[in-house]
Amino acid sequence: MNRRLRTVLAAVLAATVVTAAAPAQAHPGAGRPDVIALPDGFQPEGIATAGRYAYLGSRATGAIYRADLTDGTGELLSPATGTPSLGLKVDRRGRLFVAGGTGGDARVVDTRTGRVLASYRLAAAPTFVNDVVLTERAAYLTDSYRPVLYRLPLGRDGRLPSANAVTTIPLTGEFQQVDGAINLNGIVATPDGAGLIVVQSNTGTLFRVDPATGATTAVDVPGQSFTSGDGLLRAGRTLYVVRNRLNEIAVVRLDRAGTAGTPAGTITDGAFDVPTTVAAAHGRLYLPNARFTTAPTPTTPYTVVAVRP
Repeated sequence: MNRRLRTVLAAVLAATVVTAAAPAQAHPGAGRPDVIALPDGFQPEGIATAGRYAYLGSRATGAIYRADLTDGTGELLSPATGTPSLGLKVDRRGRLFVAGGTGGDARVVDTRTGRVLASYRLAAAPTFVNDVVLTERAAYLTDSYRPVLYRLPLGRDGRLPSANAVTTIPLTGEFQQVDGAINLNGIVATPDGAGLIVVQSNTGTLFRVDPATGATTAVDVPGQSFTSGDGLLRAGRTLYVVRNRLNEIAVVRLDRAGTAGTPAGTITDGAFDVPTTVAAAHGRLYLPNARFTTAPTPTTPYTVVAVRP
């Protein structure tokens, strides 16, 4: 074998060794779609996840759509109700808690059958029941038009309450309602589980709420505003605040009590189109594009976007 041939063969073998030593690495969530199409004209607002599924609520009709996060397919789970379906949360029993917006109500839907298990009248107009959080003992809901929280107590083994067991918690302390604006919006529990955190969309302030008394104090996050704050998600001590019209997620590192936090960056994506809220699944964050700046029609397309935290 001549020198030139030996040189070429050695180069080929070296390249083969390098390629074999550095195989491609699979990323978390690989193979799952980054964008999931929803039915045209759906007008999504809320999202909740459980297992392989995401549940989306329509602010226009109240319908609930179930999307498979593994392949992007989906189906209508619960038909139109005539009132909005805004904030959503799923409990470990497969029950979907739904905030009813201008309908002033809440309802609980079976995620297996779509059947409405219970309905609750919370307030008469003007009202905008916007979001919901679940704790071990209760579901709490915000009202963007009123300085209150609504509490649905949960009994032993998560038993749903009767209609007359719902209570209204007036808010006191540092929170101040602004007339004619969207005030309270997203809601989560504090890392220590002793309190609640809400965002006031119009002022861009986070508040810690004592659920026993309704007393509020502003969460100290130096140098950070949360104007256009919408849905909230907490994972451990990390808080994600969706700023809808700014097409971004503000990330905050909280203390255990939820009284203070440190800005920890922002998350954006070119596919965002006024996302309203966020849920987590399979190492990713999923956000529905509400497209508030696009006039809704029966053929307007809507999507859910997945990003990495």
